[in-house]
Amino acid sequence: MRNLTLLTDFYELTMMYGYFLHGKKDQVATFDLFFRPFEESSFCIAAGLDQAIEYINNLHFTDDDIQYLRETKAFNDDFLNWLKNFKFTGTIRAVPEGTVVYPYEPMLIITAPICEAQLIEPALLNIINFQTLIATKARRVCHAAYPASVLEFGLRRAQGPDAAIYGARAAVIGGCTSTSNVLCAQMFGLPPKGTHAHSWVMSYPTELDAFMAYADTYPNNTLLLVDTYDTLRSGVPNAIKTFDYLKSKGYQPIGIRLDSGDLAYLSKEARKMLDEAGHSDCKIFASSDIDEYVVQALKQQGACIDIYGVGTKMITSNNTPSLGGVYKLSNLLDNGVNYPKMKISDNPIKVTNPGIKTVFRIFDSLSGKALADLIALQGETIDTSKPLTITHPTERWMQKTITNFHVEELYVDVFVDGKQVYTSPDVYTLQANCQRNLDRLWPEYRRLSQPHNYKVDLSDKLYQLKQTIIAQELSQNK
Repeated sequence: MRNLTLLTDFYELTMMYGYFLHGKKDQVATFDLFFRPFEESSFCIAAGLDQAIEYINNLHFTDDDIQYLRETKAFNDDFLNWLKNFKFTGTIRAVPEGTVVYPYEPMLIITAPICEAQLIEPALLNIINFQTLIATKARRVCHAAYPASVLEFGLRRAQGPDAAIYGARAAVIGGCTSTSNVLCAQMFGLPPKGTHAHSWVMSYPTELDAFMAYADTYPNNTLLLVDTYDTLRSGVPNAIKTFDYLKSKGYQPIGIRLDSGDLAYLSKEARKMLDEAGHSDCKIFASSDIDEYVVQALKQQGACIDIYGVGTKMITSNNTPSLGGVYKLSNLLDNGVNYPKMKISDNPIKVTNPGIKTVFRIFDSLSGKALADLIALQGETIDTSKPLTITHPTERWMQKTITNFHVEELYVDVFVDGKQVYTSPDVYTLQANCQRNLDRLWPEYRRLSQPHNYKVDLSDKLYQLKQTIIAQELSQNK
């Protein structure tokens, strides 16, 4: 495991030093990691927890790290000596990967001595923001493609090796069937997918020679790239000859791949040619700068595509290349007393929710579909035997009363007193969790464009606490 302890912003270390000097290093703080609203999706698919666990477990300062910090001349020897035995001793609660989460709902809740909680902020945001973003983008692409399947093909366009590896994993959580990335497949128990490139075809005297050679090499897994020269005049006819040859030997070819040109037109024409030649059982695979909007357009035009290979626009989340995830202090513990904290801003989107919290998801008992989420204070309970009235976080006149419902808390304990108590399931189990979450949403909430507003409300106790703190802070800072 890599030691990412110095994957932090320098001001985290300077704050730690200040806490150390002023006797605050052991004060217990709670931080929430959540994201703010963004345009492309009304909700996200949580991802990245597995790598976050690995990061926390390996958190320590090496001798080289401490020597480097000494050379910055920003810290005294007492502090640097204290860092030699540094490790995470706190508690982390989180939503499991694959969970549908909405803006302002904490994906991770960290309670730890304040130096520990401050240090891990940048790395956790780096890990969770990116992987959640890619899982969310993959979910959108897979939603648009259904019932066609989607493969992740983003390795060569990802912004670095880690983005390629963990982005591919996140894409599978979001719904992709597998990845072309062999290292990712090895690390996470996925079947690597891929056939051949244009260079294979170009390396043989003729296209047919190349196809026959590939068929002889992989007779049980022949999928041929047909657009190297002329898709309809050369590629598909030569593929048909190759498929005839394979079937005469008792093998079942997989199909063809289109990687350029008008994918709607070419797929429809290729489908006709394959069907007329007796190969209606062969699939058509398409790639070439595809995202959910391209998929929607192709389907509207009647494209005959069974499998999509999606790379650049998914692994980079092309339309929205970053997630606005933040990490905010919500509580301080002093002499056994909790002091809820919140950020107040002239920009309403940046105002945070105070206190140690939990999130309840409320389900209709008849349909099993999610009705709303309620952000509440830790320790609050919901009596499911009585009607429940939920209220908008700011417009308190907007209320809804729910009957015949059940609730689920979203969090699992990940670390307790510094010890890992949760083990991430395999990637396909997380993908199944994602699909289960999506299946429990009404279709109106899953729309790619202008989805219906899902209710994420505050409990009365949390709302009153928030208003009390705002009033106190404003009166003290006039």
